[in-house]
Amino acid sequence: MPQTVRKSLGLQAGDRVDFVADEAGGFRVVALRKDVKALRGRFAGRAKPAPSVNDMAAAVQAEAAARDRASKRRRGK
Repeated sequence: MPQTVRKSLGLQAGDRVDFVADEAGGFRVVALRKDVKALRGRFAGRAKPAPSVNDMAAAVQAEAAARDRASKRRRGK
């Protein structure tokens, strides 16, 4: 990495960096620091939102019903 880039990011030998995709389709170079505040926004857009409790309950109920139907078919009922 060019010295001018390292200097502008405040990097020293052995420091780690990450390449983060931006909205324009390019990438940003982000210095990884031990300070948690420096990680803000680093994972934005990388993960889907967690399902709601109601969504999880509905999925469990649907799976249980499907298994019950399959079990009844195997037993011939």
